[in-house]
Amino acid sequence: MKISTKGRYALRIMIDLATNDRGEFIALKDIAERQEVSNKYSEQIIAILNKAGYLETARGNNGGYKLAKKPSEYRVGDILRVTEGKLAPIDCLTDTGICKRKENCKTYSFWEGLDAVITQYVNSKTLEDLIKE
Repeated sequence: MKISTKGRYALRIMIDLATNDRGEFIALKDIAERQEVSNKYSEQIIAILNKAGYLETARGNNGGYKLAKKPSEYRVGDILRVTEGKLAPIDCLTDTGICKRKENCKTYSFWEGLDAVITQYVNSKTLEDLIKE
């Protein structure tokens, strides 16, 4: 499993919104500039986060974005899954992964265990945890 720039930047954008929250909406250009991510790529990531219900948005002169909930209410695993999809280390652990050898595979339980550890870890951390670290 390798987390793409989309997942990594989504976490950075969410942390940026949390740490710069002054009760007002934050302009995309300000977020993109602080995070050194292009406006175009930031827009794509914010669209995904917005569709997931993670953001509040406003248009116009004072428009922009802010978190829909408190940082402590966002699990890192949820943010990564919304941007990356399933975080399984191998395809046969996903709904689309079809493996004829699954029943006789000597490594399947190992991959299941690794998937469980990954899931437990990313779900144990919140945005608030990342901000405090």
